Amino acid sequence: MTGASMSQDHPKARHRYRRWTIGLVGAGVVGFILLMLFRPQPGTDPPPARVPTVSVVRAESHVGALAVRGNGTVRPSAQVTLSAEVPGRVVWASGALVSGGRFRRGQVLVQLDSADYENAVEAARADVAARRVELLQAQQEAAIAREEYRRLQEREGAAAAVDSTAFGSLVFREPQLRAAQAALRGAETRLEDASLALQRTRVPAPFDGVVRVKNVDVGQYVTPGMGLATVYSSADVEVVVPLSPDRAALIPELWDARPGGQEIGARVHADVAGVRHSWSGYVDRAEAALDERTRTVNVVVKVAGAFDTRMPDGEAAATQRSRGIPTGRRPPLVLGTYVAVEIEGVELERYYSAPRAGLRDDDVFWIVEGDTLLVLRRVTPIQESEGVVQVLADFMDAPLVVVSALPVVTDSMTVRVLGTGDSR
Repeated sequence: MTGASMSQDHPKARHRYRRWTIGLVGAGVVGFILLMLFRPQPGTDPPPARVPTVSVVRAESHVGALAVRGNGTVRPSAQVTLSAEVPGRVVWASGALVSGGRFRRGQVLVQLDSADYENAVEAARADVAARRVELLQAQQEAAIAREEYRRLQEREGAAAAVDSTAFGSLVFREPQLRAAQAALRGAETRLEDASLALQRTRVPAPFDGVVRVKNVDVGQYVTPGMGLATVYSSADVEVVVPLSPDRAALIPELWDARPGGQEIGARVHADVAGVRHSWSGYVDRAEAALDERTRTVNVVVKVAGAFDTRMPDGEAAATQRSRGIPTGRRPPLVLGTYVAVEIEGVELERYYSAPRAGLRDDDVFWIVEGDTLLVLRRVTPIQESEGVVQVLADFMDAPLVVVSALPVVTDSMTVRVLGTGDSR
């Protein structure tokens, strides 16, 4: 009976369980619908705009002469190869005749064996003495002939006059006199040649300078034209500065410059061991034709005292002191040094310089005004050198130039300035 009762209650239990389950699911669906209907709505305000960040550098303002910048390599202003003019054996060489050796003008660098040349001079002197005696004899004989002719006139009363023909010349022994004079001149010329050959056994320095290459040693036999050494002048050096025709046009009276003239000033700078040293110079000349390969004008700047190591007062000395480097000396401006050159250019009322990164489309600056407003200003580039561009513009003051990149730029857009600096 108990088993039959349980079997009758079991379908009822399952029916109640199904109704509860359906009720719970229905309640969950109703609750979800109510939540969706009464959920809070999102705000309708637009998201805040993103203001781009830019890096800026303050342009430098300049007034006066423009410094036309260029670069070049130092070369000697005078370089020659000393050659033997007479044959002979080298019997002595100066201690300065080594690569890098310094010498003074007129200092003897090489001495050849002079014995044969000294003998030739003595022989020539003896010949001159003999010819002088012959000339004296000829002069005396000519004087005697004229005296005898005078006496003949006095004795005969009216002797016939000697005409100007060859006969009359022979009577007064004029051909013999002229021959003696010519023989003396020839002997004196041979003495001069012998003395000159003796002098040429000594090879002097043509100027104050430095030995670049030595080609001879003591005991070596040399012949005329044989190179003994290559030397260059230490009085001054040259720097050839290639400039574009547009940049060369910024140097007034460039094409009127003549060698030795110092009307157009220049400054030469070289960095040695992290210290910038400077030398004063001038434009010596400009080559008259464009370089066929580079299409540039070669301007020659001459620098005097390039090997003077006395340190002048100035920025270089201050830099050395700050780094613990002994002051009072500076390195020479040696050949082959790559230098920066500044040449005095045209006078301008005002121009500006800024990093090359600030120039857009070759003639536009992005300028920040009022710390937040970016404006596009058109400029006229003058020249560019060492990452700095110089321009003409109508700025009222030195502006803040944007040097960072932006994906999209519009005139008068708002920006946020990251930092400021200068154009150097």
